[in-house]
Amino acid sequence: MWSRFATPVGMNRRHFMSHMAGAATMMGASLSLGHSLRVHADTLKKNRKSCVLLWMGGGPSSMDIWDLKPGTDNGGPFKTISTSGDVEICEHMPLMAKQMHHMAIVRSMSTREADHNRGRYYMHTGYVPDANVDYPSYGAVIAHELMVQRPELEIPPFVSVGGASEGPGFLGMSWAPFSVSSNGRVRNLEMSLAKDRLMQRQIALKTIEDSFIGQKRGGVVEDHRKVLGKTFDLLTSAQMQAFEVDKEPKEVKEKYGENNFGQGCLLARRLVEAGVPFVEVDLGGWDNHQGIFRTLENDRLPVLDRAMASLTEDLEQRGLLQDTVIVWMGEFGRTPRINADAGRDHWARAWSVVVGGGGIKGGQAVGGTNEDGTEITGDPYSSEDLMASVCHALGISLETTFTSKSGRPMKIANSGKIIKDLFT
Repeated sequence: MWSRFATPVGMNRRHFMSHMAGAATMMGASLSLGHSLRVHADTLKKNRKSCVLLWMGGGPSSMDIWDLKPGTDNGGPFKTISTSGDVEICEHMPLMAKQMHHMAIVRSMSTREADHNRGRYYMHTGYVPDANVDYPSYGAVIAHELMVQRPELEIPPFVSVGGASEGPGFLGMSWAPFSVSSNGRVRNLEMSLAKDRLMQRQIALKTIEDSFIGQKRGGVVEDHRKVLGKTFDLLTSAQMQAFEVDKEPKEVKEKYGENNFGQGCLLARRLVEAGVPFVEVDLGGWDNHQGIFRTLENDRLPVLDRAMASLTEDLEQRGLLQDTVIVWMGEFGRTPRINADAGRDHWARAWSVVVGGGGIKGGQAVGGTNEDGTEITGDPYSSEDLMASVCHALGISLETTFTSKSGRPMKIANSGKIIKDLFT
């Protein structure tokens, strides 16, 4: 029986079952077969604060996308275009240009982690890597804080699409990312049985287990039944329909782009509609040490532009953007200087992220960089500051304190400060 419920990518079987058991604790008595999105739609909408993180693995050149320096030695060949907001962006982002009144560019990010793994960890947690403490990621923290507001949610509160996110750290595997492919398929979690046959098998198993438990075989057997029961609930939940991206009309799938990232963003929209607090969608391929301008123009930017613009537009049209924060970022930026291979290398001193929704004032650039892009102008902002600002937009108190396994108290977002210009 257990072989049917294999492990999602990014979690081993034990962690997956732990995840289900933890989620069940939050769900309490509300879990039962037959719950549906329709039944809980009104309640979910009332408590629908969510965050979608668009993760750009590899370190994108924000200087070629959001903070161009045309006409300078470092500027590269791309031109700027006007947008619906009071900012200019890259000419190869025409669809996002129409949505920029919803988005703000933070152009004065300044960090110290220019290594991929360290930068990835830092931008996902607000903490630099520490051998003694495993810090929780954005997704784990936000799911942990918002899940309590939506006991009706039957599917996992932290979903990672198209790639593995950072983990839950000391919050525990109950808050680990539930990883799915961009088409929403969860490996080996698809039923090949009709629901009535599954129910018949569940009843048969219960009969066997009742007899076995009656022989006083210990708590492990009872725990096994509880965990399996929660897995049945997940399998049969109507909310699992949120993962069925294939059922979207063809024109909608084309609008987002029929590639992994495009369909991943479409899935993110569906999960937000279902009430999932945190969704991360992965788009790699930004470690452009060679031929960066060709790669950006012909590959990465068209994919990003179509999907990000469609996600922003659809959330706004559905009335969800006011309560959903979109975050676009990678682990760092890339060097202003163009290297001998027509690429850019790692650069953490001055770079950009983009945020919008959740009450964030769009159409503006916060902070900036000097003429050749080598230094920031104005106040520098860190991963902690960005995370604090996102939590603020989601209504999560920055006074929230977690306790690590060693008993050490830690403030949410590592005591980062809110980037006030995003909200005024």
